[in-house]
Amino acid sequence: MSTDSTDTPASDRTASVTPASVSTHILDTSAGRPAEGVAVRLAARPGPRAAWQELGGSSTDADGRCKDLPALPEGTTQVRLAFEVEPYFLNNPKNPNKKAEAQQDAPAHRDSGTAVFFPEVTVTFAVTPGEHYHVPLLLNPFGYSVYRGS
Repeated sequence: MSTDSTDTPASDRTASVTPASVSTHILDTSAGRPAEGVAVRLAARPGPRAAWQELGGSSTDADGRCKDLPALPEGTTQVRLAFEVEPYFLNNPKNPNKKAEAQQDAPAHRDSGTAVFFPEVTVTFAVTPGEHYHVPLLLNPFGYSVYRGS
């Protein structure tokens, strides 16, 4: 009998595939340090038209890392990370940037009483089973950037 994978039913081949995994961390680029205490929620779905399944969440530690995000369910093809950054900017005593300094080309809302320009950052990305995805958030009061890390 051949051991070629084409002889194995598709359901048996996919059953042994490890789901994708996700990790993240946040760096506050305006303060030059990790963003501690930011709540992060994780959701997943098995396709672009499927409903999101909330999986739970975590908070960043002193190194800005979430070390205990829930595992992704089998069949996940899309992941959503939601970072609750408003409390970090409003309540964090280590954050010196509670109000940005006025700049010549600054948008009008900077001085209009809006305490936090981005109260939440949500990142949605595609995943492949068996792969690990590290998705860091580089954060400042008026902007952010994400990328696939290693």
